[in-house]
Formats: sequence, C-alpha cells, structure tokens
Amino acid sequence: MYFPELEGKIVLVIGAFQGIGQSVVETFQKEDATVIACDIAFTETKLTKLSAGFYKIHLDIAEEEEIVNLTQQLEEKHLIPDILVNVAGISTVDFLTESNTKDFDKVLAVNTRGAYLSSKYVTALMQRHQRTGRVIFVASQAGKNGYKGMSGYVASKHAVLGLCKTLALEAAQDNILVNAVCPGIIETPMKHREREEGGAIRGMTAQEVLEEDQSQVPLGRTGSTQDVANVILFLASPLSSYMTGQAINVTGGMTMH
Repeated sequence: MYFPELEGKIVLVIGAFQGIGQSVVETFQKEDATVIACDIAFTETKLTKLSAGFYKIHLDIAEEEEIVNLTQQLEEKHLIPDILVNVAGISTVDFLTESNTKDFDKVLAVNTRGAYLSSKYVTALMQRHQRTGRVIFVASQAGKNGYKGMSGYVASKHAVLGLCKTLALEAAQDNILVNAVCPGIIETPMKHREREEGGAIRGMTAQEVLEEDQSQVPLGRTGSTQDVANVILFLASPLSSYMTGQAINVTGGMTMH
C-alpha cells in the first residue's frame, strides 16, 4: 500500500542492518520517504548521504553520547525525524539461575536503556521543531509473556512497553503518537541463533525447536520480517491517527492480549 502522505517524511530507523530493521528501511523507501538508517554494524560515524533520500550512520544505542551526537547532526542538517522506529535489540539464552549477570546487563542496556535514550532525545527534537510525529517501539510478545531461558530479554521488553505507555501520555499534547509492535516468532538471524542456543540447553535440535514454534502459532507458520514492517507502516500512516500508547501483536494469533 502506498501512502502519499509519507512521501518526503523523515524516518529514523535504529537497528537497520538486518532482520526487521532492514525490512522497515525497504518498506519506507517504497513510500518515497527519506530514510536515515542507524546500526552498530555500520561504519559511517558521520551522517552520510548514500543516495537521494537515504542516509546511514553508525550508532551504538546503548551509548548516550552517540545518541546525542546523532541528534546534533540531525539538527544541523535540518533532518528532524517525523517518525522514529526503534528496532534495535539483542538477546541471550540461558536459564535464569545459570545466567551470566553481565549478559543480563547488556541486554537491558541495549533493549531498554537504548529505547529510553533514543525516544528521549528524538522526541525532544520533534517537540522542539514541529510538535508532531510518531514514535514506534519494536517490543515483542515477550513484553507480555514469560519464556524459559529468556529472562533478560523478557524483562527488557516488558520495560519497553512501560516506556511506550508513559511517553504516549507525556507526548500527546504535542501530537506525537507513541505505539509499540509486539512481534511473535519472526524468522530473523537472531531467532535462528536463539533456536540453536535454546535447543542446546533443552536437549533439542534447532529443527525440533522450529517445529515446536510452528505448532504454537494458530496460523500455522512463523512470521516474516515484512509481516512486522507492514504493521509499522500502518502505525506511521494516517490510518492510525487516533491511536497512541498501544502494543499491537504481530504473532499469528500466538498472543492475544
């Protein structure tokens, strides 16, 4: 679907290198939006224009000074985001009592602290310059449920939903709509790694974990990154203009609350 209202809009995508983030970038490019792709995997330390309407920059979302540097560059170049999509996230797999505290801290630093920092500074830009915008968090159905071997990830995504609800209330007066997408089992490089590591601690093969995953989804299949990008596009579009503070499941029916 093409939304002419998104043509030329500035979309900041954090966690854009692969998986859901890559699909989000490609989806907004098809809408003729100006896309600024940020990821720790990128080498460009300054905002670099690669083609018409497409920029890249390295960003470690867990480091506050890098977020501050990014927002300063955006302001200097008059690239104030209309839409922030925060996709960046990591996971570790281990049972809680056997887990490494440093791993837990790292997951929260990226998933929760990173979501806090990006929304804090980018929302402030929107408030200062245009008093309108969209903030879209990519959370997870793990923000609503518990999962064995995923304590850090589950805790971090529950916290992201709390940030979403709070910011939605605080930014509403500036017509900044804040929502979250809660993907279910989506075929990404991170999910493939989780199957290997999760299977290892449960005495299962990755293929057996995949079959278990599929059996839990009422629609009978796991999701694609495009399934998630489509809902993010909806939340960025005029069709969602009376929605804020929501956490939308994209789970094939696996989570219904």
